[in-house]
Amino acid sequence: MLLKLKLFVSAPIIIGVAFCLTSCSGGSKNNSTEISVDSTELERDIFTDISHAKQIFYSLPSPLESALMIKSAGANYSEKLLNPLSNVTKYTTNRSMAISMGIYITDLSYASLFDQAQTTIKYMEASKKMADGLGITDAINKSTIDRLEENINNRDIILDIISETFMSTTAFLKENDRQPLATISLIGGWIEGLYIATQLSGDVAEIDSKIVSRIVDQKLSLEMVIKLMESNKDNADIQNVSIQINELKKVYDKITIKSSKIQPVVDEKTKVTTLKSTSSSDVTSEVFNELKETVKTIRNNFTL
Repeated sequence: MLLKLKLFVSAPIIIGVAFCLTSCSGGSKNNSTEISVDSTELERDIFTDISHAKQIFYSLPSPLESALMIKSAGANYSEKLLNPLSNVTKYTTNRSMAISMGIYITDLSYASLFDQAQTTIKYMEASKKMADGLGITDAINKSTIDRLEENINNRDIILDIISETFMSTTAFLKENDRQPLATISLIGGWIEGLYIATQLSGDVAEIDSKIVSRIVDQKLSLEMVIKLMESNKDNADIQNVSIQINELKKVYDKITIKSSKIQPVVDEKTKVTTLKSTSSSDVTSEVFNELKETVKTIRNNFTL
């Protein structure tokens, strides 16, 4: 999947880079993080002016990035964790359809990464129903489904389709003055990724496990979620979601993450810049289990 590093112009790379920075670093012990980018494309510092809503929006992990987090952490596939397709008919309000669209796109991303072909198609169809309900008829249409079916054995093309689908739906909402719904959809997908990851983390006997570390590091994404909601704080749907996200914040506040300053290192021969950083965090089994239950409660409220 090709990602262009045009900061705050090309949305997919913002999501990708921010996700790596917030998710690929360590959990409860020191770790180093390295991210390679083409230095000729690095037009501006990705950490400047983060208070701007557009930048915050594109800094959050997309459903596909959330699914990649789960697989890269060594987790397995469990279809029982997906939001049941039978729930589709329950979502009739703009808020519930926006949340569910993000959730279903995360689910299909998760399924596709584990080569679950038919499940991927079915969940794309569910996502289409949510998009249709929101009036986004062009973002996911019959040709999208057909293309998915035609390339179901080509993972690279499948990931491209998923990425394009999510960016098209959220872009439509943003461009048509429906920023709150775009925000809610993104949060729905993010929570679904956290839900699947926490459910696959087991009994956290290994609190230093890779998947636990990735989940803990989502505290940094949570900070962006809160800032994004603040930019739409007068919206009733955002207020409803904010109440639940603040419960999650209370738990994450019990965890401390320390990161060193990110240092760019340029390879003069390859012209590739590697961003290097180290991070450490403290988390106990008790706090992690509380986090796990809080995420589960929020996700269940989202899918009711």
